[in-house]
Amino acid sequence: MEFHLWLSFVVICMMGALSPGPSLALVIKNTLSGGTPQGYATAISHGLGVALYAAITATGIAVIIVKSPLIFSIIQYAGAAFLLYLGVKALLSKKNDHVFSQENSLNNASVKGWRDGFLIAFLNPKLAIFFLALFSQFLGEDASSEQKMIMTATVGSIDALWYCLVTFTLSRGNIINKLRENSHIVDKVTGSFLILLAARIVIN
Repeated sequence: MEFHLWLSFVVICMMGALSPGPSLALVIKNTLSGGTPQGYATAISHGLGVALYAAITATGIAVIIVKSPLIFSIIQYAGAAFLLYLGVKALLSKKNDHVFSQENSLNNASVKGWRDGFLIAFLNPKLAIFFLALFSQFLGEDASSEQKMIMTATVGSIDALWYCLVTFTLSRGNIINKLRENSHIVDKVTGSFLILLAARIVIN
C-alpha cells in the first residue's frame, strides 16, 4: 500500500474511533470505577476486538456474518443484552461502590476491563459492515497478506490508543476525583445511555 493511501486510511480510522458511542461511555465508566488499570485494560481489549473484526474482514469471513441474518442477529442481540446489563448495573450502583472498587486488587480491575472492552467491540456486528465498506476501497483482490496485516494492526492500534488517551486524560489532575465525587450522576447518565442504545438495537 502506498504511503498516501495508508494516511487516508488512518484518517478514516481516527474519525471512526473518535465518534462517541457506548465504547466511550464504557471506558469512562470503567476508569471511574476501577482506576487507570481498568481503563487501560478496557481500551486495549477494545482495540483487540476491533482488530479482530478487521482481520476477519481482510480474510473474507466477515462476508459470512453480514450475509447471514441469523448469525448477524445473534451477535447483535447478544450485544444489546450486554449493553442492557452494563446499563442496569450502572443505574443500580451507588456512590460507595466506587470506593469499594478502589480497594479491589489491580488484577480484578484489569480482568473486568479486558472482558468489557473486548465484548462491547466483538458484540457489534456492524463493525463487519463498516470494515467491508472501508477495506473494499483500499484492498484489491491481489492484496498481499502483509498489506492485510498492516491494515488490521493500524485499525486496532488507533482504536486502542484513542481510548488509552481518554483514560490518561481522565486520570490527570483532579478530573477523576471530581468525577468520583459525582459518580452517582455519571452512572445514571452512562447507564441510561447504554440502555437507550440497547433498546435502539432491538427496535431496529
